[in-house]
Amino acid sequence: MAGGITDTGELYSPYVGLVYMFNLIVGTGALTMPKAFATAGWLVSLILLMFLGFMSYMTTTFVVEAMAAANAQLRWKRMEKRKEDDEDEDSSSGVSDSDVLLQDGYERAETRPILSVQRRGSANIFEITERVEMGQMASMFFNKVGVNLFYFCIIIYLYGDLAIYAAAVPVSLMQVTCSVTGNHSCSVGDSTKYNDTDKCWGPIRRIDAYRLYLAAFTLLLGPFTFFNVQKTKYLQIMTSFMRWIAFILMIILALIRISRGQAEGHPSMAQLSGIRNLFGVCVYSFMCQHSLPSLITPISKKKHVNKLVLLDYILILAFYSLLSFTAIYCFRNDTLMDMYTLNFTNCEIISVAFIRYFLGLFPVFTISTNFPIIAVTLRNNWKTLFHREGGTYPWVVDRIVFPAITLIPPVLVAFCTHDLESLVGITGAYAGNGIQYLIPAFLAYCSRKDTQLVFGSGTVNKHLSPFRHSFWIVFVLIWGFSCFVFVTANIVLSESKL
Repeated sequence: MAGGITDTGELYSPYVGLVYMFNLIVGTGALTMPKAFATAGWLVSLILLMFLGFMSYMTTTFVVEAMAAANAQLRWKRMEKRKEDDEDEDSSSGVSDSDVLLQDGYERAETRPILSVQRRGSANIFEITERVEMGQMASMFFNKVGVNLFYFCIIIYLYGDLAIYAAAVPVSLMQVTCSVTGNHSCSVGDSTKYNDTDKCWGPIRRIDAYRLYLAAFTLLLGPFTFFNVQKTKYLQIMTSFMRWIAFILMIILALIRISRGQAEGHPSMAQLSGIRNLFGVCVYSFMCQHSLPSLITPISKKKHVNKLVLLDYILILAFYSLLSFTAIYCFRNDTLMDMYTLNFTNCEIISVAFIRYFLGLFPVFTISTNFPIIAVTLRNNWKTLFHREGGTYPWVVDRIVFPAITLIPPVLVAFCTHDLESLVGITGAYAGNGIQYLIPAFLAYCSRKDTQLVFGSGTVNKHLSPFRHSFWIVFVLIWGFSCFVFVTANIVLSESKL
């Protein structure tokens, strides 16, 4: 995420791109959505989910448009560089300056940025063939303050991501192992509510078990922050395969219980107190904007890319609705866990021990593979933010300080709280709000302004967002800033009541 122009990579078809985007968006955040649905009420949740899905789709088209504008800028700069090189060759071949001026030098110098684009085809210059990450786009279209704010926002989001991951794995391990070894075997998902001070193993309390698992998680995966790791293709395939098995299993098992008349859920239509967390969870669960350059660029045919993205969002909305509605009608509100998979570790729900353990430990497998990658991404963003042209970092700063400031804060947050719903809600509501709404809107505005300045007002970006009117940019910005105010006011009011 630090940004930069990299190789496009191996091309794939639009339908493969559709699957990749679906897998990218439907991640671990979806596991916290059923609890958020139950807390806010099914009608409010459905309306907010559809609206936020629409808003996320709109800002996705803004990012695609900015990617096309960035590719056009890069092509134009290369064309200008070749033109300068050609003129240098002409001047060195003995042709006088007056001869060049008499021919067409003056015309080319003054009007070439527009005319050259028209001669070469204005549509082709906006083709997305080079991967330009969001950090690079911010550097191209924003001023220095805007670039620093971009990195600040994405760093805060990544910190929240790491805190959620650092808490989710120990929570899952605590819930599964404490139930298995204690007197309440198979009872994770029943009506029994446990406190952190309840016994787990002998004198060890549940909160102690959680912190032991957190320490083990940090010791095992934390060192990867000090090195470079890459997500392999086969690891991605394995985690995607496991994720789909888990999600499909949970939906089918919930539907079976509902069809047998064993459903216990009686969700309310609306509870305004739950909107804050639901908002954050929904924003977090639709997050893909920061990874779009890596996802969209390798698609071989991008003519209908916006329609492809729209189809993906419709499928994701249907999937989230199916997962959440089956959950809130299958389980009572007070028994829904922050991590939905833990509701299926009860013997009464599933008699097959392997399936119980697979679903209970599913977050452990998938999150553990993602944690080092997110940590290295955050570390690299810190380096990019403080990097000065031509400067290098001392070995201690490069190898010790940056990894340490990456790893320690999220682990401390996870040590203090394992309330996943609140962690996801706050991360999505603040940093996620900036990445999903504000940054794409500013990228669209600034890229349009730069495109008109460089290529002329008559040039049309072939990947221009369907929401091309400036009203939509203003609407997104007002919505984004309003969300900051609403969430902050909601937190303050909630704390004052306590």
